[in-house]
Amino acid sequence: MEQKPARVRIIDAAHQLMLTIGLARATTKEIARAADCSEAALYKYFASKEELFVVVLKERLPRLNPLLKQLIASPGSGERTVEQNLTEIARQAALFYEQSFPIAASLYAEPRLKERHNEAMRELGTGPHTPIRGLDAYLRSERAAGRVRADADTYAAASLLLGACAQRAFAYEATTAGAPPQSLDEFAASVARVLMRGIGA
Repeated sequence: MEQKPARVRIIDAAHQLMLTIGLARATTKEIARAADCSEAALYKYFASKEELFVVVLKERLPRLNPLLKQLIASPGSGERTVEQNLTEIARQAALFYEQSFPIAASLYAEPRLKERHNEAMRELGTGPHTPIRGLDAYLRSERAAGRVRADADTYAAASLLLGACAQRAFAYEATTAGAPPQSLDEFAASVARVLMRGIGA
């Protein structure tokens, strides 16, 4: 059986290790070993572990930011309503946070490592604020198109929707059921519906 290209093996190994032992403990040495390559080979493709983390988010997790970029590019077009678009955004965001939280959670136990990570994210022009900015931009484009109220606070609306999606990722494990009270599709639809009652034109 033909071996996958080195870059693919490295991303696969990084994703698996970040999920199982967390970002803080997934060293480039461990990732290279799991990918069956040298650490030097890893650095041929990725300048740092932080860059590799960003690539894992982009290529292995639900594609939230590409969805937002697509919607920003064509507000008010097509047959989908704003509520339908927000439902899909909420669905992808809930999946994204569900899968990314276990990866990044270990950073919060090591303040110096977290600060180094945050600095790397700033240099790469990304971070957890990016989806909020993207959703805010989408809602502003819909406001300009007349499908969102002219006085709507789009940043607050974006924060509310994505905050609810992030909360869903970790808030229910300690409950008796050990799971959210709604299915993912029910949750996404209800969050979008409630939000539209406040900002819909």
